[in-house]
Amino acid sequence: MDFVRIVNNMLTQIIIANIFISLLSLSGAIMILWKKMLTKNIIPYLVSFAAGVILTTAFLDLFPEAVEQAESLGLDINIFLPAFLGVITSFFIERFLLWFHHHEHTHGIKPTIFLIIIGDGIHNFIDGITIAATYLANPTLGLMTTVAIAAHEIPQEIADFSILVHSGLSKKTALIVNGLSALTAVMGGILGFYFINSFKAGLPILLAFSAGIFIYISCSDLIPDLHRDYKEQKKWIQALPFVAGIALMYVLMLLLREN
Repeated sequence: MDFVRIVNNMLTQIIIANIFISLLSLSGAIMILWKKMLTKNIIPYLVSFAAGVILTTAFLDLFPEAVEQAESLGLDINIFLPAFLGVITSFFIERFLLWFHHHEHTHGIKPTIFLIIIGDGIHNFIDGITIAATYLANPTLGLMTTVAIAAHEIPQEIADFSILVHSGLSKKTALIVNGLSALTAVMGGILGFYFINSFKAGLPILLAFSAGIFIYISCSDLIPDLHRDYKEQKKWIQALPFVAGIALMYVLMLLLREN
């Protein structure tokens, strides 16, 4: 009976931690809506910020984490192959959706929305598994991991929310979609609790694949959009949010890795 209670308590802690991450990740988007900051004029700057955030996340967070996990598990994996497949898969998904976009009435919604949902959903799912794994190892370590993930999720989710609105969703719909995507962390936490050993070998591949999707989104969709909106008199103002997104994520990752 005591063992069952301990197991149930651990699962409850994992679920609560992931729900906390999911709700906290929406706080940035809610703040933007509450302050009515998300106007047509501000969206290009948020997209610039988003490009910096997700590009930094891919190269300085997901890739190193994939390599580290592969090495810790003793897996001989070329981590760039799943990343390459992430880019190629994104290309064909967008190509198909562009075809659909031109043959159906889609109210100006860009195919990027589906890529950001897939990439962010995988990322959040892996975060859920990571939280479950650390709680199972040590509840204190699990709590620290939850705080660390929360710290870098807020700018990431603000970036994702900005991209969804930029891609043609209404603010309300973007908030709902972002919330549903964030809840994949809860699913990852529950499945990780029961099947952590089954997931371990696949995590480096999923991390690298997700990195490939984020690189494609940033380099194929967001950065070209910024160049199309280029204005000589605002060239540095447009670039500053991009640099700010890179700097913010870089500093957060340094601080979190030190701790």
